[in-house]
Amino acid sequence: MAGASTVLEDGSLLSRLDRHLAKLERFFALLSGIAVFSLMFLAAYSVGGRKFFGSPMAGYVDWIEVIMPLIAFMGIAYVQRDGGHIRMDIVIGQLKGRVLWAAELLSVVLILLLIVGLIWGSWAHFDRSFDMSRPLWSRDSTIDIGLPVWPSKILVPVAFSVLCLRLLLQIWAYGRALVLGLEEPVSVPLIQSVAEQAASEADQLEGRD
Repeated sequence: MAGASTVLEDGSLLSRLDRHLAKLERFFALLSGIAVFSLMFLAAYSVGGRKFFGSPMAGYVDWIEVIMPLIAFMGIAYVQRDGGHIRMDIVIGQLKGRVLWAAELLSVVLILLLIVGLIWGSWAHFDRSFDMSRPLWSRDSTIDIGLPVWPSKILVPVAFSVLCLRLLLQIWAYGRALVLGLEEPVSVPLIQSVAEQAASEADQLEGRD
């Protein structure tokens, strides 16, 4: 979904929880952005070392391996809040009222079931790697310079757990909208028309909220 966030807010408990969780999601997204930025510097350092000194950065691929979960997973809940993941807006956008909220509720419940399974699997993957009796608390490491990989592995269930909290809030919001027949529920991304998306993008370019 393009443009500015379409998540409405009010003074309800649901909206307050949404705003508090959004702060954590923005922090995780910031970490993800910093990781992308640092990867660019690592690439420049490695290429520059190879070109000018005949010696690229040692363990460049290893560092990419341990940084990648920061890039791939830490911003996932932030994007879910704003409805930025791939969605069937062409189909969902044709629905209205309780039918729309029922469809959204069903999709979020299915996502939650998937994420719970991924949390279980990714935690087991981390648990196999972590051992406090080993050097650097790790049973495995990267191939080249021996970086412990458990810090990267634990980021996945942590990021998915934040996403799980976001999905629970959205289930609450969509369920509330379904029961009460709300037109514009809070704490969930609302579908924008093409004209609304264009207006939001124009406002962003002009520096307005």
